[in-house]
Amino acid sequence: MLFTDPCFLFLFLPLMLAIYALTPRGGRNAVLVAGSVLFYALGEGFLTLIVLFSIGFNFVIGRWIEGAGGREAGRKPLIVGVIVNLALLITFKYLRFIVLSLDAVLAHAGVRLLPPPRIHLPLGISFFTFHTLSYLIDVWRQEVRPMKRLRDFALYIILFPQLIAGPIIRFKFIRDQIDEGGRRVNWEIFAQGVMRFIVGFGKKMLIANTVAQTAKTIFESNPRVLSPGAAWLGAVCYMAQIYFDFSGYTDMAIGLGRMFGFQFPENFDYPYIAGSITDFWRRWHMTLTSWLRDYLYIPMGGNRVGRGRLYLNLLTVFFLCGLWHGAQWTFVIWGLYHGLFLILERVGLKQWLERRAILRHVYVLLVVGVGWVFFNSDTFGGALVYLGRMAFLTSSAPVVYTLASSFNFTVGVALAAAAIGSMPVAPWADEWIDRLVRSARGGAAWGLDLAASAAELAVMSGIFVASAALSAAGTYNPFIYFRF
Repeated sequence: MLFTDPCFLFLFLPLMLAIYALTPRGGRNAVLVAGSVLFYALGEGFLTLIVLFSIGFNFVIGRWIEGAGGREAGRKPLIVGVIVNLALLITFKYLRFIVLSLDAVLAHAGVRLLPPPRIHLPLGISFFTFHTLSYLIDVWRQEVRPMKRLRDFALYIILFPQLIAGPIIRFKFIRDQIDEGGRRVNWEIFAQGVMRFIVGFGKKMLIANTVAQTAKTIFESNPRVLSPGAAWLGAVCYMAQIYFDFSGYTDMAIGLGRMFGFQFPENFDYPYIAGSITDFWRRWHMTLTSWLRDYLYIPMGGNRVGRGRLYLNLLTVFFLCGLWHGAQWTFVIWGLYHGLFLILERVGLKQWLERRAILRHVYVLLVVGVGWVFFNSDTFGGALVYLGRMAFLTSSAPVVYTLASSFNFTVGVALAAAAIGSMPVAPWADEWIDRLVRSARGGAAWGLDLAASAAELAVMSGIFVASAALSAAGTYNPFIYFRF
């Protein structure tokens, strides 16, 4: 059940909000846990047992670590917890990939393995595994105390707004909010949540989904039959799709959390205006980046090591970052590709770019855009052929898709909206309106404030109606990050 489904929008969510509001304090966490289990079960059926097992197991391990008394004594239960959590993730997400990779290597020696298993990937397993790992590690580090009630720990893991695709929330960030007395909802907070949800809904339905069909058509065709213009169009459309798809989902998740009194961390900060790849990773999927930094990069030595070890640490972290995104070698290549540019920037490229304002933004967009080609390709060879068409290399195959045949007015409007939405135009406009209202006096200030509120209401209403209409029409509606 997607956040954009009519069933979620007009049945599940209103019922959850109503039941939550009518439930006395002390029972609201139980309502959210029950609703979240139902939400997950509607999509995954019996595989809901996987996340329920994860909740029960990690609750016990957390209490075991605390009961061991000290970091040294708690190391054993921590190791048990890490091994079991990673074993679940590897089994469901990577086992087929491992078997296929080994099979390809052994085939050269004439050895064949058993047929690779076909295992369904439970939704959100990468996200809730990172939640449980950070919880156990923080308990072992004695940075947090473990939860004493299973119901409250279950809420941390399975809370439906963030369950499927994040953002990745540290337990220490949300611990106080899990206590019902640590969160509150009033009309202002609820309205903020509704508006944030609508913004994400619009990003997803009006921009991401509009360019997604063009990106899908172009990328799924033989790249040799693309004109350079069509290849560039596909890359730009996918670049817009993945940002507005995932940031739109995050906006909806944050908005839903606000409706129930939770404050989730931000996950994006306009990454396409970054001035370097280092800056890009401070702005893109920030909760994943900070998780990798705190639980992998810093324990490996971080910046406190020699240059050679530092570069190895960066490549290792981004190798795992790529692998986290999917059991496919093109994801690994995408991660190593970004790690390589982070190293180049540390060597001196970043300092050279800082003196060239326009060039550094072109550089970021080009590097990131090329990286998305690897990310969205099934094979390394296919990605190279696609990049060759973008580089105007000749092809012996007749051109089937051209820029003119692939581009239309609707895609153009969506890409223009994506370009505007990729910049902090809305915060700039809000700041300008606030200054204008503050500078006015008396009735003029009241009138300006009323006009701004009416305009905001009209815009939000229009976005919601247009997005809901597309949702009801059953238009193409993939969620990219659900596959991770």
